[in-house]
Amino acid sequence: MPRRISDDMIAQICDENDIIDYVSRYVQLKKSGRDYSGLCPFHHEKTPSFHVNPARQMYKCFGCGVGGNVLTFVMEYENLTFPEAMEMLAEQAGIDLPKQEMTAQQKQQEGIRLTLLEINKKAARYYFALLKSPRGKAGYDYLTGRGLTDETILHFGLGFAGQGGGELYQYLKKEGYSDQILKETGLFKMDERGVYDKFWNRVMFPIMDVNNRVIGFGGRVMGDAKPKYLNSPETKIFDKSRNLFGLNYAKRGKRNNMILCEGYMDVIALHQAGFTNAVASLGTAFTEQQANLIRRYTDEVLLTYDSDGAGVKAAMRAIPMLRRAGITGKVIHMEPYKDPDEFIKNLGADEFEKRIEEAQNSFFFEIEVTKRNYSMSDPDQKTKFIHEIARKLLVFEDKIQRNNYLEAVAARYNIKTEDLQQLVVRYGNQMPSGYEEVMEERQQERLRKGRKKELREGISYSYRLLLSWLIEEPQLFRQISQWIKPEDFEEGLYRTVAKELYEQMEKDELEPARIIGHFTEVEEQNKVASMFQTSFGSEIQAEEKKKAITDLILKIKEHSLERQAGEVTDLNELQKLVQQKKMLQGAVKLHIS
Repeated sequence: MPRRISDDMIAQICDENDIIDYVSRYVQLKKSGRDYSGLCPFHHEKTPSFHVNPARQMYKCFGCGVGGNVLTFVMEYENLTFPEAMEMLAEQAGIDLPKQEMTAQQKQQEGIRLTLLEINKKAARYYFALLKSPRGKAGYDYLTGRGLTDETILHFGLGFAGQGGGELYQYLKKEGYSDQILKETGLFKMDERGVYDKFWNRVMFPIMDVNNRVIGFGGRVMGDAKPKYLNSPETKIFDKSRNLFGLNYAKRGKRNNMILCEGYMDVIALHQAGFTNAVASLGTAFTEQQANLIRRYTDEVLLTYDSDGAGVKAAMRAIPMLRRAGITGKVIHMEPYKDPDEFIKNLGADEFEKRIEEAQNSFFFEIEVTKRNYSMSDPDQKTKFIHEIARKLLVFEDKIQRNNYLEAVAARYNIKTEDLQQLVVRYGNQMPSGYEEVMEERQQERLRKGRKKELREGISYSYRLLLSWLIEEPQLFRQISQWIKPEDFEEGLYRTVAKELYEQMEKDELEPARIIGHFTEVEEQNKVASMFQTSFGSEIQAEEKKKAITDLILKIKEHSLERQAGEVTDLNELQKLVQQKKMLQGAVKLHIS
């Protein structure tokens, strides 16, 4: 939803809500030099890595990476949208927000969405309260019997749906919600006989989006009734194919991969054991959209699907999707147990860590599963198996990667490398006309994208470093601004930050926290906050500093001139840009003490 609150109003609201006062309500802070420190409220830790800077009105956790201003904190901690957080802070500061103009349709759709989120939140609290009551004993005993602690139950907001057919419905009706909006939640069945709760006699698992908002539920029945697991239908706020259970926690994990599980209990058991990077699909088969969602946070996935036939089938379906998304897949073997939940209970976290280290390459897993269909003692069956391997090797579009796998497969299954190579070429030639050209083009495109990504990441790092240096040492602004202007930064986040920072420095009013208010997404706010938390230290000598800053200026300016050159059509303008680039190298002079 676009922001409709002026920058001045955002700044005023943030100024009136001191970050130390606000954060202190939730975190026990202790003075630590210029900052205040405490245990991070966004991840479990024993040693304080959460710091709040009163001068800059910003916070940063060096453990999980979150950071921002008071607005960011409210959005993260209270699970609020940008407009909701602004309203909350404005009310606390006694500031009246101006009425925002929306079309009738926008008002209606936004109202429905917010109401559904509100109802789901209340439903989750209702289920949790019932679980902790005498009437929820069956559910509580089930969860504790599965080894879950009270802390874990609270962390995931687990609950219980009662025995009656309409308890939640009656509760929400008393809260003032109409049948029309309650029907939209997917929590109820409505027919000519009346209204009934969709979930009853079930342990409840709230499903949260990446911003910690309850968007749906999963329920595990008590006893042997069918279905064993029941999930919310798709609604205006819940799309099963585009969400993952546990991702709201896993995205903050310190590991560089994610563990993909089959069920809710697997994820919860792994998180309780310390593997907070575990996620699961939502009662449906893994999807392309979920693979792309994971790719935002990692490029390696460890599969822990059940070791039964259905689990193997699910893994075989997920592996190609992960590969297409550019994710490296590995398979963790659960034997002799069925799933991570059973494994952890019986062998513990240390043994599971060993299984992670021993995780099998997903392609070799595919080969091993395929091998089960053939009798290796039968020459004809073995021949068919080798031919099948040759066809599978064609999934690798990169020739070097394909050859590496080919050599490894040949060695593992005692096949002559040249024989397997000939088979691969043969099946490659049988592909549709132009196949090789297409594969080559795809590879070249990936390489181009890879180079572009490297260049992008390199220049992005330069942007961050220069902006951080300006924040740390504002006295350098006059010299740096002679060479680098906001328009030298690429459009988007960095240019916006540079523009606002330059405007503040022109007025000798350095307030980094205000800049964060220009962004409505928490992830963007965290990125901006990270720029403002870099400390270069006094150990850097003047000459070293001069060279480092000069290099940054040259790199950013050269990139800017190259970008401009690619955009201009006038020959005279192009010649001017080329000339500027030639003169640049020897022109930058800095005076740093």
